[in-house]
Amino acid sequence: MAKKQFKAESKKLLDMMINSIYTHKEIFLRELISNASDAIDKQYYHSLQGEGGLARDEYHIRLAADKENRTLTISDNGCGMSAKELEDNLGTIAKSGSLDFKKSAGDDEKKSDLEIIGQFGVGFYSAFMVSDKVTVETRKHGDDAEAYRWESKGADGYTIEKCDKEDPGTVITLHIKEDTEEEKYSEFLEEYTITAIVKKYSDYIRYPILMNVTSSRLKEGSEDEYEEYTEEKQLNSMVPIWRKNKNEITQEEYDNFYTEKFYDWEKPLHVIHSKTEGAVTYDALLYIPSHAPYDYYTKEYEKGLQLYSNGVLITDKCGELLPDYFSFVKGLVDSADLSLNISREALQHDHVLQLIARNVEKKIKSELKKLISSDREAYDKFFKAFGLQLKYGLYSDYGAHKDVLQDLVMFYSSSEKKLVTLEEYVSRMKEDQKTIYYACGETTDKIDMLPQTETVKDKGFEILYLTDDVDEFALKMLREYEGKTFTNICADKLDIETDEEKEQIKKENDDSKELLDKMKEAIGDGVTAVRFTSTLKNHPVCLTSEGEISLEMEKVLDSMPNDNKVKAQTVLEINIDHPIAEKLKQVYAEDPEAIAKYAKILYAQARLIGGMSIENPTELSNMICEMI
Repeated sequence: MAKKQFKAESKKLLDMMINSIYTHKEIFLRELISNASDAIDKQYYHSLQGEGGLARDEYHIRLAADKENRTLTISDNGCGMSAKELEDNLGTIAKSGSLDFKKSAGDDEKKSDLEIIGQFGVGFYSAFMVSDKVTVETRKHGDDAEAYRWESKGADGYTIEKCDKEDPGTVITLHIKEDTEEEKYSEFLEEYTITAIVKKYSDYIRYPILMNVTSSRLKEGSEDEYEEYTEEKQLNSMVPIWRKNKNEITQEEYDNFYTEKFYDWEKPLHVIHSKTEGAVTYDALLYIPSHAPYDYYTKEYEKGLQLYSNGVLITDKCGELLPDYFSFVKGLVDSADLSLNISREALQHDHVLQLIARNVEKKIKSELKKLISSDREAYDKFFKAFGLQLKYGLYSDYGAHKDVLQDLVMFYSSSEKKLVTLEEYVSRMKEDQKTIYYACGETTDKIDMLPQTETVKDKGFEILYLTDDVDEFALKMLREYEGKTFTNICADKLDIETDEEKEQIKKENDDSKELLDKMKEAIGDGVTAVRFTSTLKNHPVCLTSEGEISLEMEKVLDSMPNDNKVKAQTVLEINIDHPIAEKLKQVYAEDPEAIAKYAKILYAQARLIGGMSIENPTELSNMICEMI
């Protein structure tokens, strides 16, 4: 029997396909099972055309491992191949019979029940990654069809001859390579490994994948003696949960699928199950977890959705389908419209993938927005786990994602004593209120003790308490919400006084200019100005900021591990209605030089109130002792 050479292809090409195209050797089983599924689909299509065949539930794929002879067999009762088809499909690398069949079927409405998976015709050759010889025995349907055997050891060629095979279909026998120090090929003969690979990649092939599996059981009549037995088991689930109608799936089934598939011990907080048809068709099953993974806010965390093509797993984490700010979402997308690379292990970056990603983003946002009103308790739990990520998303890329995220972020409210959305804040604003007030600090309790907080609350305004480092940066990037700007209550231009109060305080500052300048000189670069104010109620002093950098932003930026320090332009404000104001005027009138100590003490006091450190606590202590 003469050996034939692969048509128009070289040993170099086959070596490349075997050693370079596929990154994981276990992929070979996915490819061969997918080919078997294609073969059954083709035969089922012919049966719908009245050309004979089996009922849908009679088709199957069988696997069998023989450790002694080191063979793994994949068989199907699909369409089989003639000698010419063997020559065309297996003798020519990158010739896809599935693709040709798909084209020939045209727009026949009966093909809508088919799921031809193969596209490139190279999947079969992945068998040589784990085999030193591959044998294919096949017979087409039909009484007069003959059976043929195709056999090859790789790039040196192949043989085709007649053989004895009674039943239509195809049997592929892989002669598994011997183990080496680098590779343990014997693992592909283990029942556990085979079962795991099928479950991982081919769980939703629509025909049963059968294999004889060895189990153990108590011997009859014995209480402690076990025996092994073999029974045929179906390894795949066949029908994916995401392809069922929502009304056919219970919440328990959704939850069980999540905990088993994504290895979480807690039920998900929310399930998003959708089917999209149009420019691109896909099924999506997405989950909002109830808690953040232990590594979520670390560099080790890897975002992404599982990606399937016609029920066959392509990649376990497709990061392109999720923006960073929704990286907490778990789940999968299944589409037949994806453009895959030649190994079906990765995606070509085309408009279909981008369109799916945009749709997924919109769906996640709409579901979270809906959750705010429909189940606030669940949304509060979600936000405590993942709200920080949404805020970072608001800040990143110069606020490019604010339209997506601005309605989802929440902050603690001074009046509601709980987290509220910006929409809820604006809905309660006074009729003449033009700005959204906020304050920054380490905790809500510390913010509550700020002098400015008491003043703004007494004026009847609600304040948002910002306690995360990213909060103020996010609001600065957002700039405004529904036409309302944001105002830090610790800024120097709070503008909540009446015209009369403004006029009075202006006169006080003008009259006390020499005193205030002297205090500014004593403090030095610590402040840009010292002035009297009427907005502190019973508090003696406070620090406010001028410009874009606030005091809290200064603290955050200076805590970063770099040498680029920033400094807010701060103003020391003194309560004109507090006894300290009269004391300062009296001291300055009697001993102008003594005012320096008062200035430094009041400045240190204001820094402590604002949650900042004091540069020279020893000097402060000595001055206080002297004055006492």
